[in-house]
Amino acid sequence: MNAASTESTSAGPQGSGARRRLSRPTVLGAMVVIAVVLAVIDQITKNWAEANLPLLEPQPFLGEVLQLTLLYNTGAAWGMGAEITPVVTCLQIAIVIGVLVFAVKVVRSGWYTLALGLILGGALGNIHDRLLRDPSPFHGAVVDFLELPNWPVFNVADMGVVGGAVLVVALGLFGIAADPSADAGGAAADAPAESEETTRTTSEEDR
Repeated sequence: MNAASTESTSAGPQGSGARRRLSRPTVLGAMVVIAVVLAVIDQITKNWAEANLPLLEPQPFLGEVLQLTLLYNTGAAWGMGAEITPVVTCLQIAIVIGVLVFAVKVVRSGWYTLALGLILGGALGNIHDRLLRDPSPFHGAVVDFLELPNWPVFNVADMGVVGGAVLVVALGLFGIAADPSADAGGAAADAPAESEETTRTTSEEDR
């Protein structure tokens, strides 16, 4: 009985099925791969849209649920900030820097790695347009072509940013930490207190 108890205690987080903690190089490497794949897909689809879609003429794709409408956006969603394109560009670059800093310092979770990789890839896809498309660097127009009812026209990069952000929020709501060791540390800290309470209760009952 004591041996089983000792084995269970020594197993620690692994014994209770704790999530695996990734190394920093693994997190950064996986993030870069996800980001590059998403950014490449984003640029391929944008080039296809420019080559095949008429400007500002909706083309049915999935009926009226999803249409293909090519437009050039110099601002953010709904064209907001079109007059301050360089500011929007700098904001997107700041997002990339923030994601990288957060990943290096905090993230050791596979789910957070996926989420930040999506955000990073989406931001890079649109930054490419801001810097390299006409009319000039930091003033470039982003290519949008996916349209849903009552929603601004968007692109694959936008899907990555929004999807990654939603995943981060969901992970937070479910109490999943960016570093699994934080959860393990909290459980380890609670264990002695629970053990002490159990011992105290047993002693009182014996009396």
